[in-house]
Amino acid sequence: MKVAVVMGSKSDYPKLEEGINLLEKYDVEVVVRALSAHRTPKQLMSFLEEIEDNTDVIIAAAGKAAHLPGVIASHTLIPVIGLPIKSSTMDGLDSLLSIVQMPKGIPVATVTIDLGLNAALMALQIMSIKYPKLKEDLKLYREEMEAKVLEDDKNFRGN
Repeated sequence: MKVAVVMGSKSDYPKLEEGINLLEKYDVEVVVRALSAHRTPKQLMSFLEEIEDNTDVIIAAAGKAAHLPGVIASHTLIPVIGLPIKSSTMDGLDSLLSIVQMPKGIPVATVTIDLGLNAALMALQIMSIKYPKLKEDLKLYREEMEAKVLEDDKNFRGN
């Protein structure tokens, strides 16, 4: 099981860290790179060639124009999950729209602005089709999440 995490800038890493930790918790090999669709296109293409045959999912995080996920998706058949990163303008809406509005034939799955954990969970769900143990792990994850919410509810009610 392998996920490539590509960010347009090293400053995006804090938004990805929780998700990377979750992937590693479930024994997923994670390769992390900081490559730009605009500033390092040759290196990005070389990296995509390297991972084409041994990677299950790519998480691509980008802010502002946020072309990275779409550029990656146009050069691979590996499923790409786009993570919009909030930038100094438009509160991340520019990134979200850039990633979600892909042309016909080049899809990018898109998750919540700045929420790398959801990108990791989506990657795990995609891989659970091929790796049944992940499906069981994700069921437990959801059960734990449910139990925590119910415990919080109980505490609010004073029980």
